[in-house]
Amino acid sequence: MNKPRYNKIVVKVGSSLITDGGRGLDRNMIATWAEQMSELRANGVDVVLVSSGSIAEGISRLNLKTRPTNISELQATAAVGQMGLVQAYEVCFQEHGLHSAQILLTHADLSNRKRYLNARTTLRTLLAYGTVPVVNENDSVSNEEIRFGDNDTLGALVANLIEADLLIILTDQEGLYDSHPGQNPDAKLITRADANDSQLLSYAGPSSGHLGRGGMQTKVRAAQLAARSGTHTVIASGKCENIILRLARGEAIGSFLEAREGHLAARKQWLAGHMRCLGNLHLDDGAVEVLQNKNASLLPIGVKKVDGVFNRGEVISCLDLKGREIARGLVNYASDECKQIIGKPSGEIPQILGYEDDPELINRENLILTT
Repeated sequence: MNKPRYNKIVVKVGSSLITDGGRGLDRNMIATWAEQMSELRANGVDVVLVSSGSIAEGISRLNLKTRPTNISELQATAAVGQMGLVQAYEVCFQEHGLHSAQILLTHADLSNRKRYLNARTTLRTLLAYGTVPVVNENDSVSNEEIRFGDNDTLGALVANLIEADLLIILTDQEGLYDSHPGQNPDAKLITRADANDSQLLSYAGPSSGHLGRGGMQTKVRAAQLAARSGTHTVIASGKCENIILRLARGEAIGSFLEAREGHLAARKQWLAGHMRCLGNLHLDDGAVEVLQNKNASLLPIGVKKVDGVFNRGEVISCLDLKGREIARGLVNYASDECKQIIGKPSGEIPQILGYEDDPELINRENLILTT
């Protein structure tokens, strides 16, 4: 294939598409998508798959006539269906010499900052191992209070996690139209737009399907969420030949919803606007010099004092010896751990804490200068 345009891609597949309208898993389509993703991996592209279909597959396996409405029945149906879903992907990826990896997430995993960072670390490690992580909502334990609501949203959050360049949402539609194509024969496909264009939601309608919970509105909202971390989104038909490879090359298919800010700019903008810092790190003059003039990370050895109570991943303020804020960022260790390792070389972190998450207190990619 021609060189892919993107380095990190999240592919989201919907329930009606993967189950051929509810008639059980469409293994031919799964094999086709797996082949395309395997080719991307062979060309150095990191790929994460977010796949719906566990409940739909469970309905098929259990010979249920309708989708359950009772929470416990839905959870049980998802547990049965998840076995078939993961097995199908693993068989297809192994044909191309790849392993898949199952990741089941709940809303609580990503709303809690520490668990969010743990999920991010796990996904990045799996990608480094050369696998294709297959992510789904953990429907077997989720309830209505803690669920994402649809896998479009989950796809966007996974794109945030790995800082993907592109989120591909595969559906049974050609893309986003300016009106319902089934009701208006003159409806026009939106081929390209700003993901944050407020008019897009007025074009999208709610879900009309019985298998999944998503609709075009959730896909637009997912694109807006993905754009916050600089990820572009494409909504396109999963039945189009070689769709994943063609979109990875940058072909104009479906609806391309553009993120106007890049990854770093989006994160820095968020940090700059984050008014509430939960703690302070007081830096020596050498650390201040390194941060301001060398675009470097903050190491424990350059910190003199820790104020406040905070957890890993919280936004904290970096102060010079006169108490002036010079930077803020996402800290890699909780406040009690920071107090143990400040003033020490990074190489001593494992000995002091018994483990090492990162050699830096704040990585330069998660830090913004304020003066």
